[in-house]
Amino acid sequence: MTSGSRIDPWSSQQSTDYERIRDNFGLSNIEISKIPNPNLLHRRGIIFAHRGLDTILDRINHGDNFGVLTGLMPSGKMHLGHSMVINQVKWFQEQGGDVTVTVADLEALATRNVSLKEGRKIALSEYINNYAAMGLDPDKTNVYFQSMRPIVQRLGFTLGQKTNISEFEAIYGFSGETNLAHVQAPLVQAGDIVHPQLDEYGGLRPIVVPVGVDQDPHIRLTRGLVSKTNWFNVKNRKSGGLTIGLSIQEENKNLMGVSSNGSINRDVRNQLFDKLKSSLAKLGFADIMSNPKHGTIEIPGATILDKSKIQLSLLSLERNIGGMGFMPPSSTYHRFVVGMTGDKMSSSKPETTIFMHDSIEDMSKKVKRAFSGGQATVEEHRRLGGDLSKDVAYQYLQYFFEESDKELESIGRDYESGRLLAGEIKQICIDRATEWLTDLSEKRNQWSDRIEDFLSSDSKL
Repeated sequence: MTSGSRIDPWSSQQSTDYERIRDNFGLSNIEISKIPNPNLLHRRGIIFAHRGLDTILDRINHGDNFGVLTGLMPSGKMHLGHSMVINQVKWFQEQGGDVTVTVADLEALATRNVSLKEGRKIALSEYINNYAAMGLDPDKTNVYFQSMRPIVQRLGFTLGQKTNISEFEAIYGFSGETNLAHVQAPLVQAGDIVHPQLDEYGGLRPIVVPVGVDQDPHIRLTRGLVSKTNWFNVKNRKSGGLTIGLSIQEENKNLMGVSSNGSINRDVRNQLFDKLKSSLAKLGFADIMSNPKHGTIEIPGATILDKSKIQLSLLSLERNIGGMGFMPPSSTYHRFVVGMTGDKMSSSKPETTIFMHDSIEDMSKKVKRAFSGGQATVEEHRRLGGDLSKDVAYQYLQYFFEESDKELESIGRDYESGRLLAGEIKQICIDRATEWLTDLSEKRNQWSDRIEDFLSSDSKL
């Protein structure tokens, strides 16, 4: 695979050819008509693609439970780019999802030399305090630390049995020079993503992970690993309906009715199929064609909309008879917002972004120096107008600071026509950002002594 057809979660340079990324990696388009109560990121096409989101939307429409997972690296300051994910998490929470937040303190220790003690301090004061200020509900949010939840690492290693170095090379571009901590990190992340489905952390339910598109390799890896652990596969039937097939694995051969010599134990296989048919009957499916010998069940009357509820029923059965029973995670993807200098946002380059704790004075200086889509002179600008695709101040209004679509459209129209000058649009951005940062600061202060309300019981000291 060439570098041009790979997404690198750790690269400082990322492709913004979103159409190519979507097509190359099999992402699905977001259909705004299907999104209930869309927020500004949905309405403006900033959240542009997904994997398996229909499963989550179906749960929202029926009032069924689902989970949301996000994570943070406690090694730097929180900036505007991070707020995009939290706005998405908050939206899912408002639609009924419970939220799990991973503090990747082990990864910060291994890759950035941040001690566990320092990582905890940064996570609470820099990140969780801002999450609270941005409106997450502590009653529906559980923050945990990787170092205090060993099951995550155990799950990572268990799932790691289903992959190999060749797959990591294909997904991530790893080579013989890649250090082992780097190789291990995606497996621990896979454990982070799937473990909320364990009974002690909320139970079997779909989980959605909102991320920037550069993080898709982690989602792709996790979905692949989980699918390899599943004992029952649900696929579209050529002549309509759905087909369930057995996935024979070393650890389930006996339960699947496969003898040591490879022959089918009909009694065991028939008992398994009785359990399968019973699970399907509870969902209301009566027209079932089973073929125990070939290990398939066909449901002609089922539709693609039935797929996720059938999957969940089969996963529940899988758990009851000894399997892991995990559902592959769903995901949503947002576009990158440009940095203040026209390059990528980076915590290590303060001039490229606005931090959550920036003073109004510091923010104002950054916006005034930000990359502009205006013309070289006022006369040229009045004649030719500004370029919205290059103007950072406009894009920050679009992504963060201007809630009203109507007002944003009016500002954009005036800027493109030349009526609004580059300095004037920057001042509008400064005014809106001042309101935003001031409100955030006030709410941070309100939450400062209640941060532990967000921590899960196993992560409180």
